[in-house]
Amino acid sequence: MIYKFYQQHIFPHLLNQVMQTPSLMDQRRKLMLPISGEVLEIGFGTGVNLPFYQNVDTVYALEPNADIYQLAMQRVHESAIHVQHVQASAEKLPFADNSIENIVSTWTLCSIEHLPQALTELHRVLKPGGTLHLVEHVLYQDHKALQHLQNLLTPIQKRLADGCHLNRYIEQALQDAHFRFKEKQYFDAAGIPKIAQRMLFARVQK
Repeated sequence: MIYKFYQQHIFPHLLNQVMQTPSLMDQRRKLMLPISGEVLEIGFGTGVNLPFYQNVDTVYALEPNADIYQLAMQRVHESAIHVQHVQASAEKLPFADNSIENIVSTWTLCSIEHLPQALTELHRVLKPGGTLHLVEHVLYQDHKALQHLQNLLTPIQKRLADGCHLNRYIEQALQDAHFRFKEKQYFDAAGIPKIAQRMLFARVQK
């Protein structure tokens, strides 16, 4: 019961605060600005990305956690963008094959339970030449001690942060799902604990 209370009433607020760390907000702005038209956003969360969509008219806001989506309602009401909540999982998207031009994922791939299945679904619904725009914290490849610590702490992190994995090798997962990299950049985000500081900023195409 205590854990359920934490998940429903405490974690959504913690997530909302962490996701507004200035260095992360800068990356959101950089990721969103070139995007136009319709967007499927995986893990819409509390709607932090909404102000950065400058040329988007519709956002399909996929967010399976209804408690977290409730915290997005004010941002949704204040936005000029049409937002359609999609309460479904990334592993089973309610969209037709080859139907979406742009998909956005910001710090979401870490928490999807069955990541290969979800990436297969993202690849399926993207139009040929469509783009998945993403930024994600990832497994260290050049620091064995931190990599070991990420592996050690991931079971605890999953419990505290709604399934979040510290140790996912996102680049390899995207390649395994047959995505082609259009843009790729690794960086360490300021204001984030070292254990989760290494980030991947990328745009990949079908």
